[in-house]
Amino acid sequence: MFARLATVPRGVWALGFVSMFMDISSEMIHALLPIYLVSVLGASMVAVGFIEGIAEATAMIVKIFSGSLSDWLGRRKLLAVIGYGLAAFSKPIFPLAPSLAWIVAARFIDRIGKGIRGAPRDALIADLTPDGARGASFGLRQALDTVGAFVGPLAAIGLMLLFAGNIVSVFWVAVIPAFIAFALIAWFVQEPPRPQSQVGPRPRLRLADMGRLATPYWIVVGIAFVLALARFSEAFLVLRAQNIGLAVALVPAVMVVMNMVYALAAYPAGAASDRLGRRSMLIAGTLLLIVADLVLAYSDGVALMLVGVAVWGLHMGFTQGLLAALIADTAPADLRGTAFGIFNFTGGLALLIASVLAGALWDQFGPAATFLVGAGITAAALAAIAVLMPSAPARATV
Repeated sequence: MFARLATVPRGVWALGFVSMFMDISSEMIHALLPIYLVSVLGASMVAVGFIEGIAEATAMIVKIFSGSLSDWLGRRKLLAVIGYGLAAFSKPIFPLAPSLAWIVAARFIDRIGKGIRGAPRDALIADLTPDGARGASFGLRQALDTVGAFVGPLAAIGLMLLFAGNIVSVFWVAVIPAFIAFALIAWFVQEPPRPQSQVGPRPRLRLADMGRLATPYWIVVGIAFVLALARFSEAFLVLRAQNIGLAVALVPAVMVVMNMVYALAAYPAGAASDRLGRRSMLIAGTLLLIVADLVLAYSDGVALMLVGVAVWGLHMGFTQGLLAALIADTAPADLRGTAFGIFNFTGGLALLIASVLAGALWDQFGPAATFLVGAGITAAALAAIAVLMPSAPARATV
């Protein structure tokens, strides 16, 4: 399986390390930002919620337009560089910010950058990768991205000990990996030439082009939407750990466990989907989420809860890169940016709805109900995969 790493283009490796370094930077900051806002800048919990809400909403809205713009320009890398550049140049604002308004501005710029880069980057991976290696390519990028998601918080913990709790010093260190990411995409990623069929005058962006995204594509988007509804914010994993009795100081270990398993599973699952088919791997990943929900619903101790968290991470590894590969499989090459923009937007919207629903269920009926409803929605997604998705989804015409 790991021999298939040789089939992954150099540009995809570079994009994977870009994601990893940017995630290390972002997670170092995000792990400490709520504490910094409340304890240093005197923000209220309402203000913290407002900042995060507007930041994520901004990213969702921008995603759908950046993908379509990359199709029209015929240049994915340009938008990806702009997106990563905005994220990198927003990082020094965090340690320099004298007030809450500056933090809001930094988060706003950072999320605009995330919204701009996401769909063009994924479309660029699809453009760079031959059909038979897409699962491996998307799995590798997802794995490296997730490495950043657990290295960042671990680095933040270590640096807080080193700097005797000085959050601003940690923020300054976080600037370094952000600019490494920016340099990597600027200098080590080469955009492939446009196919001859796409060379010529650029067509206007038209809503009618959505009609060229065929039924197999919309089936993938629909299944991804339902899975995202079932898989609410990972903050609820942390809350479940605290609810069971894990010491507050050890609660970050929940995300470390989840992301470590996620990172280890993402590439092998993607590579396996190139050989065994996307559908079978997606079914396996969906079943894993049902198991994780049931374990988390009925856990009565920390050990069993961590098993549920690990299985949750395994589900993420089996499905997230795979769904991206399916989008690349089923969208026309000249509309991949639009396709990934819609995919990312609907996924973010579903996650927002799911997290509100999960919170309401938790408040009214307790944590077990939250995870059991998640298992039920996942079962609906499993049925949709079995009924609607053929064993070999139709490939889009270029």
